[in-house]
Amino acid sequence: MAKLTVGDKLPNFTFDTPYQKGLSMYEELKKAPKTALVFLRYYGCPFCQFDMHSYEVSYDKITASGNQFFVVLQSDPDKLKKTLAGHPLPFPIICDPQMKLYKELEIPDGTGMTLAGPNTMTKAAAVKAAGYQHGDYEGIETQLPATFAVDQSGTVTYVHYAEFIDDSATDKQLIDLLA
Repeated sequence: MAKLTVGDKLPNFTFDTPYQKGLSMYEELKKAPKTALVFLRYYGCPFCQFDMHSYEVSYDKITASGNQFFVVLQSDPDKLKKTLAGHPLPFPIICDPQMKLYKELEIPDGTGMTLAGPNTMTKAAAVKAAGYQHGDYEGIETQLPATFAVDQSGTVTYVHYAEFIDDSATDKQLIDLLA
């Protein structure tokens, strides 16, 4: 598979969450007119924790139009289930510890100067001020984010491959994307 572009078909895949195993993406797509997939790094990443917290706080606004979103992490589902035991999130997390989806959709990892962008230090300061600290390392530390939106048939309607490590979808972008 090559990088996705608008108009492509998202490949169907089977995935695990911390709470369910063997789910079909195309079956999940039938549950809402639009679905967003937000690819982050892994749960221990402070930037990712910061983003997921903003998605949690804005969950009702993001899904107000009846659409849905999934976060994809390079985290082990069983380990993540234990981590989330006291605080489950309202959105599903697709666990991809072998990074098969990242590879299939050609979501690159950054190296050297491609990691930091013009807003990286601002986001790092916000993450630190919010008290997020690095947890367990899983996956690729330099993994760049990506965001896709698809309709019920799996047709891609939006594509964003990040150029920098902090360039993940914000809660406001998800609200607009799924409106």
